[in-house]
Amino acid sequence: MNNKINGITFDLSDMHLHGSAFYDFLGLRKRFFVDTLAWDIPHNSDVEMDQYDNPTAAYSVAMMNGRLVGGARLMRFFDKWGSHGCMLQDAAEGRIDGIPADLLPRAHRFANSSECTRLVLSDQLTSQDDRQEALGLVVQGLVKLAINQGSADLVTLTVPGFRRSLRKLGYDVEQVGEKYRNKHDGRSYAILSMPAAHATATAPLWQQANV
Repeated sequence: MNNKINGITFDLSDMHLHGSAFYDFLGLRKRFFVDTLAWDIPHNSDVEMDQYDNPTAAYSVAMMNGRLVGGARLMRFFDKWGSHGCMLQDAAEGRIDGIPADLLPRAHRFANSSECTRLVLSDQLTSQDDRQEALGLVVQGLVKLAINQGSADLVTLTVPGFRRSLRKLGYDVEQVGEKYRNKHDGRSYAILSMPAAHATATAPLWQQANV
């Protein structure tokens, strides 16, 4: 039987309309970023949740047969909640251990950007086709959210190789600035940027479906 995968988007104002999707996303984040990568970020035994999970954030998640299997968080680059901006902006102010304060290139303007963070897929996605479909739906939701926020592009701090995955989905992605090696998990990271525009018409039909 083929798995049924669909995407949904929400923020804190309407997350109650989607059952436990938000809490399940926090749980998936904990299993990957804390249990697997051993990041030192706020968590308990069940979920990971930080200062950026606030009313400025929106979420795009993928559900397979009714269970959450992927997701990501989005917020406008210069939004603030209390003393915090977005993650990259806080890093540029020296607030995040492990991210270089000079990572943001001066020549690149982020005034009309939305930042994507905490993108993760579940190991329940055992087939490549299911992983590709789930990722496509999550990214499609992020693009929709960014357009609704009035942003012209999306930026994310991730492993540089993720650019290939996004390009396979039909997105025009570029690396912005230099990569660096994270002292906590030993992996290399870089800022990727892409226009807030839906994938090309040559992409598979499931990528063009509404979420």
